[in-house]
Amino acid sequence: MPVDAPLDQRMSRRAMSAELLDAETERELAYAWRDRRDEEALHRLINAYMRLAISVAAKFRRYGAPMNDLIQEAGLGLMKAADKFDPDRGVRFSTYAVWWIRAGVQDYVMRNWSMVRTGSTSSQKALFFNMKRVQAKLERQAAARGETLDAHQLRERIATEVGVPLADVEMMEGRLSGSDFSLNAAQSVGEDGREWIDALEDDGAQAEELVTDAHDSATLRGWLAGAMKTLPEREQYILRERKLRDEPRTLESLGEELGLSKERVRQLEAAALGKMRKSLEAQGGALEDFLV
Repeated sequence: MPVDAPLDQRMSRRAMSAELLDAETERELAYAWRDRRDEEALHRLINAYMRLAISVAAKFRRYGAPMNDLIQEAGLGLMKAADKFDPDRGVRFSTYAVWWIRAGVQDYVMRNWSMVRTGSTSSQKALFFNMKRVQAKLERQAAARGETLDAHQLRERIATEVGVPLADVEMMEGRLSGSDFSLNAAQSVGEDGREWIDALEDDGAQAEELVTDAHDSATLRGWLAGAMKTLPEREQYILRERKLRDEPRTLESLGEELGLSKERVRQLEAAALGKMRKSLEAQGGALEDFLV
């Protein structure tokens, strides 16, 4: 095959030419990996069943994911299977591995179907991969009986057929019926057409809120300044150093500077805050942020 052939074709060709393992050889390789972490044994086991991984991956091409990516996810599932396989259980590795391969590819498809998470529970996964098939079957059966199902009846029967809650069917129907759109797409044709992102509500503060906040802040600063002026100079200094600095000073450092004990500085600070609280309460103000 040419070297410029698509990667998935080259991988498929290599997988088809890999050795076929009989049950005994497969079991010996599994023991070698499990018990001795023999990487050569793991390599032979993975290569021998890569054709199985590619076969499973190919069944999911209709979901629009690149085949190369599907094969890579299938290969990861195959490696997980090899790491967890217990040859003592007496089953063939292919029987065990196919579940891990399919689970890995399904998770990849669901993750990449939409920017919005399509589903993660077992019921959501069952709906994602079976809903359209089950819906078509139910519609054929109803038509054969001469019966017409409305949307609600159809959703109820899908829920019963798949064995999931009706709410899950309704949710998955909505997710599968839509598609992702860019917020930078124009809402209408023409130079004056707004982009969808322009229609999003601004989470930032609105003008009215900004004006109100600025007024309240100015009022509070005035109350604080007035309350501070009623305190003795020493208490004002302690509060400025303890509450208004970017890096508040410790009681111990202030005590050393003022010739007081640490406990005495704490008492003066508490007394000053009490006086300011009373002054602000008299004006109808609050000092919660300052007093914390």
